[in-house]
Amino acid sequence: MYNAMVARDNNGAITLNHEKLDESSFPGEGVVIRVHYSGVNFKDALAVTPKGGAVSSYPLVPGIDLAGEVVSSSDPVFRPGDLVLAHGYGIGISQDGGYAELAHVPAGWVVPLDGLTPKEAVAIGTAGYTAAMSVAALQDHGVSPDKGRVLVTGASGGVGSVSVDLLSSLGYDVVASSGKAEAADLLATLGAASVIGRLPEDPSALARPLGKEQWAGAVDCVGGDTLAYVLSTTQYGGAVAVSGLTGGPNLPTTVLPFILRGVALLGMDSVQADIATRRALWQRLSTDLRPRHLDDLISEVDVREVGTALRSILRGQLTGRTVVRVADGF
Repeated sequence: MYNAMVARDNNGAITLNHEKLDESSFPGEGVVIRVHYSGVNFKDALAVTPKGGAVSSYPLVPGIDLAGEVVSSSDPVFRPGDLVLAHGYGIGISQDGGYAELAHVPAGWVVPLDGLTPKEAVAIGTAGYTAAMSVAALQDHGVSPDKGRVLVTGASGGVGSVSVDLLSSLGYDVVASSGKAEAADLLATLGAASVIGRLPEDPSALARPLGKEQWAGAVDCVGGDTLAYVLSTTQYGGAVAVSGLTGGPNLPTTVLPFILRGVALLGMDSVQADIATRRALWQRLSTDLRPRHLDDLISEVDVREVGTALRSILRGQLTGRTVVRVADGF
């Protein structure tokens, strides 16, 4: 038996409580991981929200990120004691995730940890992986530091804060946009050259399909009106890597930024990225794309207290990355 935080649907109300589960139900194929750390992500919060849309059926152990050590594996690539990470695919959404002492995942979803501890890996997590995807996509598109300023929207969140850290470490002139004035000091510590409020600062700017060219590129974690404004103010030949929709899924824009300025809209999907791509990018996250300020980004909670952190992220009250202590948290 092992400890887990289990979400259940009780007549439309989602509860999250400590339970004991039986590992004998694990399939024979795959990798069993003793979880050291998991994380707090917006999707984890949706998993415990009525009609959150992230989970199709309950009961479920949430936690889309998990890192720890291999207990057993049907794949000879992984041996007991190996430190590993798993995230994305169906973890914490269609199958049990990281808020438990043990997790069973297919071997093809597992990333070996080389140069990162389980805590560091989860501190980066899905959010940091998405940030790294975004930065790499801008680099591949030719958005280099000499091209001009790079904007990060939703900069105080998980993806945004790591993006600021990564871009500044690579020499970019980073403008961090956040609706949280109290996050300004943290964003400056992460390397933002300037910190501005939520965009667009003037809502009437949305009436203009093209605005003044301001950004060589952008990492957008917001979507909605903010993304529309960013596209309309991106320089000729620039690119915007988009991964978020906290500002809504609609995009009230025109084709003009694309056909008159050649702006590229780059979609970032961290969930279904193939394992070879995933492992290669995690190798970069332990080397040239390693965040410089992880310690400044991390707050930590015990897994039994994770419900409070999930409610906070839904209310937009979390800054940086929250890691969940699982191994000693029950």
